Amino acid sequence: MGLLRTLVNSLGPKLAVTAVLGGGALAALHFADRPAARDAAPAQIEATAPSKPIKPAERRSDQPMTVDPRALLVKRVLQIDGPFRHGDYVWNEDGAPATGPVIVTVDLKAETLSVFRDGYEIGAAVILYGATDKPSPVGAFPITQKDADHVSNLYGAPMPYALRLTSDGVFIHGSDVQYGKATHGCIGVPKDFARKLFGVTKLGDIVVITNGKMLDVSKAAKG
Repeated sequence: MGLLRTLVNSLGPKLAVTAVLGGGALAALHFADRPAARDAAPAQIEATAPSKPIKPAERRSDQPMTVDPRALLVKRVLQIDGPFRHGDYVWNEDGAPATGPVIVTVDLKAETLSVFRDGYEIGAAVILYGATDKPSPVGAFPITQKDADHVSNLYGAPMPYALRLTSDGVFIHGSDVQYGKATHGCIGVPKDFARKLFGVTKLGDIVVITNGKMLDVSKAAKG
């Protein structure tokens, strides 16, 4: 099981977030409050074309962003019975809000990835991660590109349902997740799971990668 899942079960959601976040890499990402709704009749509101989402700035593996611990408040984790082996995943949106912010967490030590919508875990999978000479980065990174048919320009390997995390080529993508395999820094998940993850995420959604350590959140909370 991942660190966050274990902490939720033992400490509760709020204490689990406090334990898992912190350090210099994770500090404070502030979300702007929504403006108050105008008190006007529909006929008085000028129709405007919907604006395109702003692509978040790309970051290298050594440039993780800061994140507000409140964004990672966990309200529910999925029940996973029995061993969770390479190639395994669960996906269950029952009882979770249909809309809301999506956060992805990755625990490299536990080799698991979790997907949360509005604090409710809707998916979890066993992962592949970077080998010793090509380690996966630790920190928080926004999704800056989505490509369902991506192919690595370095290795020529298919990377289905790819979600770019860094400008130096770290993605979450579909892989043949087997024990003993590794990636060149990417996070590999089962292809069917990758397709589901691709469908619920959008540009700008945050992926938080940890290495299983319990971190001090005090600096982050003050950021």
